[in-house]
Amino acid sequence: MDITYIPMARGFVYLAAVVDVASRRVLSHRLSITMEADFCIEALREALAKHGKPEIFNTDQGSQFTSLDFTNVLLDGKIAISMDGKGAWRDNVFVERLWRSVKYEEVYLRAYDSVAEARTSIARYLTFYNERRPHSALDRRTPDEAYFGARIIAAAA
Repeated sequence: MDITYIPMARGFVYLAAVVDVASRRVLSHRLSITMEADFCIEALREALAKHGKPEIFNTDQGSQFTSLDFTNVLLDGKIAISMDGKGAWRDNVFVERLWRSVKYEEVYLRAYDSVAEARTSIARYLTFYNERRPHSALDRRTPDEAYFGARIIAAAA
């Protein structure tokens, strides 16, 4: 999980996303006008409710992710916490690649006039990203094909 800055016509918002590393699928996301932990916790809870509990959950070392409210959600679920090393961009390269795609394929092509417009447009893009955008690292499959295909194979075994 990570956060990025999203510019708008006037001001900016923050985008947090929970990403499955193996499939690159965005499991949940939230936008916020503040850097408080609440929107990150909402995205985390949604991902856990919809997709189940992972063994390990990785974040960067931002104050949202080191807060007791955030870490308690993981600890209460008996989920191991992994945090990126300070300045170690390679630890979170999959999410950083997502941010590049979101910004160059969506955000920089628009000038959102409101938070509501940004929320709607980014949600639409992330649906496209998961369902229809093939990835070279996934043998030209979409994140949904990689995520759900892997789950179907595992369930059948």
